[in-house]
Amino acid sequence: MLQTMAAGAGSALGFSLLPEQLLAMPKLKETPKRIVFFMQNQGFDPATCIPEGMKRSGSLAKVKLPEPISPLEPYKDRMHIINGLHGIHTSPSHSAFFGALGGYRGSDGVPPSAATIDYELSKILPQTLLPHLCIGMDSIENMRTKPTIATLSASGAGQPIFMHSNPNHLYQMLYGGISTGDIRRQHEARSNVFNQIEQLAAAKGNALPAADQQRYGQFVDGFKEVNGLRDRLDSVAGHLRKFAPKVDGRYTSPEHETDWHDVLLDLGISSLTSGITNTLTIGSGRGEIFGAWKGLGIEQQGHNLGHMEQPGNPIWIKIRQYNSRMLVRIIEALDSIPEGSGTMMDHTLIVYTSNNADKQHTSGANWPVMLLGNFDGAFKTGCFTQLDGKRPINSLYATLLEASGVPCEHFNMNEKLARKFDSGTGPLQEILV
Repeated sequence: MLQTMAAGAGSALGFSLLPEQLLAMPKLKETPKRIVFFMQNQGFDPATCIPEGMKRSGSLAKVKLPEPISPLEPYKDRMHIINGLHGIHTSPSHSAFFGALGGYRGSDGVPPSAATIDYELSKILPQTLLPHLCIGMDSIENMRTKPTIATLSASGAGQPIFMHSNPNHLYQMLYGGISTGDIRRQHEARSNVFNQIEQLAAAKGNALPAADQQRYGQFVDGFKEVNGLRDRLDSVAGHLRKFAPKVDGRYTSPEHETDWHDVLLDLGISSLTSGITNTLTIGSGRGEIFGAWKGLGIEQQGHNLGHMEQPGNPIWIKIRQYNSRMLVRIIEALDSIPEGSGTMMDHTLIVYTSNNADKQHTSGANWPVMLLGNFDGAFKTGCFTQLDGKRPINSLYATLLEASGVPCEHFNMNEKLARKFDSGTGPLQEILV
């Protein structure tokens, strides 16, 4: 896949700065922007987010938000609802998987064909200790048996990025160095194992055939990155202590999967407020067709939820309101921390949508998106924009790059694809200030 960007965009920035310099980045001239992607599986029906009677673009000031997103009513002046983008070329059906954030054809078991927008932005935004964090929420059984899974984000062709689904493992990774008791002992034990694996893997890889050495090298690099991140986090332990969530029974003895969903969100929020990361991707349903919300009193789970109509459905109202309350928690947490002449939320954008357009078994002809925040004044807020269905989700991603200072004509689209699936070029001017 091709990207048409300004020279130098998309090149890795690495970790050349010292940890104390990274933590001081808000004092630099770079705008301390950050972005959150929240991907709910099973589709995002436009009727669950567009106020009743709104057929054309307009202000949200005098309308009432639909019941599924009603917890966001106090924040509708910071909201932008977009309808009429498409993702036909991604073939979403059950899910577009990597194609949802990549803007290319995706399917179950198909590796990513290019980097996804969340990863690209993580390289462009001011660098942090962990540029990109992905967390995935699912049934408790799936999160336990598969504590990491890769279905949504990628750093390049054939380079998936894993989501963290076990909050105990994620807490150890982020805050193990400042913990005590069992958590500290587990952190140190895992660290020793990872160090040994890295050393053994590096030594053994030299004996492999040349054709396998590159693939094996990626495996070794993964352990190097984990070990390097642990060292970087340990070096700023004093700072992190101020932001680490309190560990309680929900971590080790969750009653429902929503207990783990809640503490995973706590960890995601703390990674933003502490400055550990500037890009957070949340996969509710982890980019697949599963997912469970028994903690909300919902017995149905998984694929069956996708075969239910969302508008007016009490089950989907509960799920969507739960998501909306999560978004409120992010907003309130970032709003509580001063930054520059405002708060952290003033420099943040939350992108809420689905990994398979408007519904389960969709053609991708309509892909609703909800934005919260203005990304340091870049995006219009308090409004609804109805597009004509001729521009793809790639154009939204090009807009995010534009707002981050990197001009982009067609994100992950070569000229042939753009001629067929995009009626325009560059960002969506309708949603920019």
